[in-house]
Amino acid sequence: MTLHLTGAQIIAQALTEQGVDTVFGYPGAAALNIFDALGGSGLRLILPAHEQGGAHAADGYARLSGKTGVVIATSGPGATNLVTGIAAACMDSVPLVAITANVSRNLIGRDSFQETDISGVTLPVTKHNYIVRDVSKLAETIKNAFAVANSGRPGPVLIDIPKDVTAEICEYESIGGFTAAQPKEPSESKLAQVARMLSKSVRPLIFCGGGVISSNASVRLQGFAEKTRIPVAASLMGLSALPWNNPLMLGMIGMHGTPSANRAGERCDLMICVGARFSDRVAGDRSRFAPDAKIAHIDIDPSEFDKNVVTDAHIEGDAKIVLSRLAELAETFPDTSEWLEELTYFKADNPMPAASDTDKTNPYGILRAVGDIAGEDAVIVTDVGQHQMWTAQHYRFSKPRSFITSGGLGAMGFGLGAAIGAKAAEPQRPVVLITGDGSFHMNLAELSTSVSENLPVTVIVMNNGVLGMVRQWQSMFYNSRFIKTTVNRPTDFAKISEAFGGLGYTAKTMTEFGTSLENALASGRTAVIDCAVDPDEKVLPMVPLNAEPYKSGFQPPSGWLPFAGD
Repeated sequence: MTLHLTGAQIIAQALTEQGVDTVFGYPGAAALNIFDALGGSGLRLILPAHEQGGAHAADGYARLSGKTGVVIATSGPGATNLVTGIAAACMDSVPLVAITANVSRNLIGRDSFQETDISGVTLPVTKHNYIVRDVSKLAETIKNAFAVANSGRPGPVLIDIPKDVTAEICEYESIGGFTAAQPKEPSESKLAQVARMLSKSVRPLIFCGGGVISSNASVRLQGFAEKTRIPVAASLMGLSALPWNNPLMLGMIGMHGTPSANRAGERCDLMICVGARFSDRVAGDRSRFAPDAKIAHIDIDPSEFDKNVVTDAHIEGDAKIVLSRLAELAETFPDTSEWLEELTYFKADNPMPAASDTDKTNPYGILRAVGDIAGEDAVIVTDVGQHQMWTAQHYRFSKPRSFITSGGLGAMGFGLGAAIGAKAAEPQRPVVLITGDGSFHMNLAELSTSVSENLPVTVIVMNNGVLGMVRQWQSMFYNSRFIKTTVNRPTDFAKISEAFGGLGYTAKTMTEFGTSLENALASGRTAVIDCAVDPDEKVLPMVPLNAEPYKSGFQPPSGWLPFAGD
């Protein structure tokens, strides 16, 4: 049936037909028509405290649900406030559609009130951008945007719509839901090449990244690893792809990776990289990365091949399909028993830092308690900094998509918005944000969103009074010249939570923390637990980028475990 709808009504209808049920958005003058239409659309509309928080919420929603996150903002500052969130989604390959209203067409290019070329601003951090100047093309543009966001390597797409386009009336017929482009079938010759490499290997290693999780390939990865008896190391984004207690799981590799994962990277003779991009936080000194290994790279995005690390073979395709085909093709698998035994002994001789018997709150004890009390079904979200790395190193992830963090962009202030989005996606699961006082200060106003929208999250602030990760670098590389990193702001986070309508707790001992966490999770309300942490507690191990510190006579501190040759 043909309908006559305004552009704003078309937006609401088209979003519904793409399977959207939740929209994060902040109104403004240029977006009034859109919000007026959304109000009667049946879509759930969640109002953040700030557009950046809305973008992070749409991101967190997408990461947990596997659906496309949607965020809407008005022109000018509303649109520019989305940029950090869009960039975070881009760097971590998250499907996101951002819709921005702009000034009317006759005002564009005149430096009008709240006019910004948001398409130009976001061009470097989106998969694609659209400016809709014809209302008759609006619905199809929205459908195409969802297809682009979800085809191949996922990512954000922006649609900018002038206000007068949202007011125009147009005939509308149902456009149906989007269809993502099918991934390229993997090359049989490339598959055979990697299968031959595998059959000749003695010390193989699987290096998995966020692409394994975004392609829902965790089960296939686990099956392939167990069939071949190959150990697995993960990037930050790849954590949770394999359960922590799987004997083949070595943990995170790279700058703050576990000793056993980095040892495997040094010693392997074949590295099969699945859905990762060899970032500088993994391959800091690329000339010495995996020095004895042939490298095979599996990725849905061919632009990543040989970009950071030159590989010996690569296969373009979906991780699920490629891993299944490799398992079928490989006629013989290496005997990895000695290799696994070597890594087991190395892991035992080089344990990760752990909590002492003290009852004082500390990162390791906090993370262990969260795992024990919140349970395997919990969704763990972090901001960026020391607390993020401690979580990556020590938290026991059992299920894919249970870890949400800003990996590529490393955006402080990401966590609370993302936690709210995750709670909106799966309200029955406990959502715990682990943050630091520096990150939490940035966007803590989103507590008002969590409370008012009835999306309770439990926030744990590892409060050391400093900007911990930057201060750690100053301690190690700048002779402890702590310039603007020893902050010691007197903020009472528990009282702030209460002021926003949530619960507030302060914990200085692990006993107090355990009781507070149990009460917070049982309350069904937004809660903040402020935990004192030693400002001199460091994230260790730590591998320097390109071993730069050694060029100036740097002496490694106790606990430093660099790659061989550093």
